[in-house]
Amino acid sequence: MDQKTQTELEAAAFRSLVAHLQTHTDVQNIDLMILADFCRNCLAKWLTSAALEKNITLDSEKAREMVYGMPYSEWKDKFQLKATTEQLAAFEKRRLEKTG
Repeated sequence: MDQKTQTELEAAAFRSLVAHLQTHTDVQNIDLMILADFCRNCLAKWLTSAALEKNITLDSEKAREMVYGMPYSEWKDKFQLKATTEQLAAFEKRRLEKTG
């Protein structure tokens, strides 16, 4: 497979992942962090970093909007729930496992 085709396939997979996350607003970022060690905000940061590598200006809020499908503040108001005690404990356990 040539590099152009690989890049196109990777871009299509990324778009599918973002669309999936935009559709599944019930999936909380903390759950993603616990299970996969990344979340929507991570994707936005990776977009910003990729833009920087190409000398393209992409601020973090615009990157988040690309990932969330709306301004981040709006998504938080509509869909983000307060983390449960169990989620916070699982997140802390995961963090400690990574560092220790």
